[in-house]
Amino acid sequence: MSKPKFVDPALIQAQLMEGLAFQQNGRLEDAQAAYKRILRVQPKHFDALHLLGVIAAQQKDFAKAIELISAAIKVNPANAAAHYNLGYALEDLGRYQAAVIAYDKAIKLKPDHFVAYNNRGVALSNLTRHADAVESFDASLRLNPSCAEAHYNRGVALSNLHREDEAAESFDAALRLNPDYDDARGLKLYAQAGSCNWNGFEAGVAEVAARLSRGEKASPPWPTLVLLDAPALQRKAAALSMAERYPVASTLRFNVSPRPTRKIRVGYFSMDFRDHPVSTLMAGVLEAHNRDAFEVYGFSYGPDTQDAMRARIKKACDTFLDVKDRTNQDIATLARARKIDIAVDLAGHTTHARTGIFALRAAPIQATYIGYPGTMGADFIDYIVADSTVIPAESQMHYTEKIVTLPNFQANDRSREIAQKEFTRAELGLPATGFVFCCFNNTFKILPRVFESWMNILKKVPGSVLFLYADTKKAASNLKKEATARGVDAERLVFGERVSMPEYLARLRAMDIFLDTLPFNAGTTASDALWAGLPVLTRTGETFAGRMAASLLRTLDLPELITATQSEYEDLAVALADDPARLSEIKQKLDRQRLASPLFNVAVFTSHLEDAYRQMTARHYAGLAPDHIYVKI
Repeated sequence: MSKPKFVDPALIQAQLMEGLAFQQNGRLEDAQAAYKRILRVQPKHFDALHLLGVIAAQQKDFAKAIELISAAIKVNPANAAAHYNLGYALEDLGRYQAAVIAYDKAIKLKPDHFVAYNNRGVALSNLTRHADAVESFDASLRLNPSCAEAHYNRGVALSNLHREDEAAESFDAALRLNPDYDDARGLKLYAQAGSCNWNGFEAGVAEVAARLSRGEKASPPWPTLVLLDAPALQRKAAALSMAERYPVASTLRFNVSPRPTRKIRVGYFSMDFRDHPVSTLMAGVLEAHNRDAFEVYGFSYGPDTQDAMRARIKKACDTFLDVKDRTNQDIATLARARKIDIAVDLAGHTTHARTGIFALRAAPIQATYIGYPGTMGADFIDYIVADSTVIPAESQMHYTEKIVTLPNFQANDRSREIAQKEFTRAELGLPATGFVFCCFNNTFKILPRVFESWMNILKKVPGSVLFLYADTKKAASNLKKEATARGVDAERLVFGERVSMPEYLARLRAMDIFLDTLPFNAGTTASDALWAGLPVLTRTGETFAGRMAASLLRTLDLPELITATQSEYEDLAVALADDPARLSEIKQKLDRQRLASPLFNVAVFTSHLEDAYRQMTARHYAGLAPDHIYVKI
């Protein structure tokens, strides 16, 4: 009979200490070898399994990390660090619910684990459980008030709850603890913009611009669309973000193969296949695709809202895949298995976007469209869909993507219902007489200089009012305060409530002129107004986001509503209010152009988009690198 080989605990401990020393000095391969020697003689050694899992996480192999750390937990389920590290790995793979459970176990074993509370909050935020996330960050800060990361993350969650003033305070706290905290400055200003709190705002914007000019991180990409009319700085913000989040080239690559004889397969990826502006614009495109030449796939990683728009999107796709519970790697692999030719990101740098899918190369050709009006700043996105107004030739240098120049950039759906209801002025809280200016853009787009122009206009048009929408009472209160400070009666600002889409479109018909914002123009909101027959007065900037309304107006042959300077913008608004005949002529022209123009002809738009897709695939299968694409009418 044979006996088990004797294992000297001292030798095991020596191997463990050697592995730890290697790991602490960054010699990960040597550390792995030491831990594996332990496992060869003691396969259920907790520390060796756990530390191998930690190394796998350090090497970004989170699937392996989960496997190893889970094995360690089976050996010793009472170790808080192992549960915490398991949560970390799960979170990086997008398995947020499982991560919360792991963090909960870590906290139960170690109630003062403030880092676990913080990471738990991040996972909850990714599950859109923002109120629960705030509670978790609060718990972390009760244990360690000096944790800048928890203050920062709390600010992000509060912003998502439209508690902007509290969010700004949290970002301030993070900056007090760490003056160079990445992105906090831009997010603080974005939160202030959401509540129209402009204390120190202009100085803050100048500092963000200066830091980005020096190549320093100062804001995530999205707030720069709101704060800066500077495409070069927007590119810097995006590129800095992408370099930090995806520093390593894709682990999945494509070899150029002969062009398949089948239809071109286009995959649209979004978290917003629901009642959302992205779907409002895209539903008609998905329906209009030429099924003789294209197969349409929808990859949905957002919530299943089971609303009418989601049902419409599902019906419009040849194949609709709900992938919200899958990891980025799983989704990229699935897209490859389906042999998607072109992967279209409809989210860009927006909340809950899954950019990691594209960093892993879901398809040989990858493009960004409609969700984010700016560059991704990433080498794994090949194309951005635009037109010559939103990205003129002289601005192409500010985009890491090659530009797809369509006759017009924005898809639209002419089947949107406008309610038959005619709103009375009394119903809307408007005075019995007087000119009605309006703007239904989000309040974060209303910046001090825009508001200054609006107040100048109201002063020059006696009896006029400005009809707005505000997400929060605080934003409305701040705007009224700012109006008073500029010598305008706050009662001349009228705030509307959210209503159904058909009634919202009908309500626009009770207005006289829509006043646009800058640096971030109206996009979908401008299309809504124009579809309802309401003229949009815009001022163009230098960025994609600042030129969207001009694109829509040019497509409608209404260039007379496009201005280039603040004074032109104010003067034209006043002139139109003072000249009812001139405004009536513009409205009549809009009414004629509304159905005749390509802007609201989804079939024509889709055919142009398909032309671009054909050019993309032809280049790829010919072994050519992406290049600028121009689609003619």
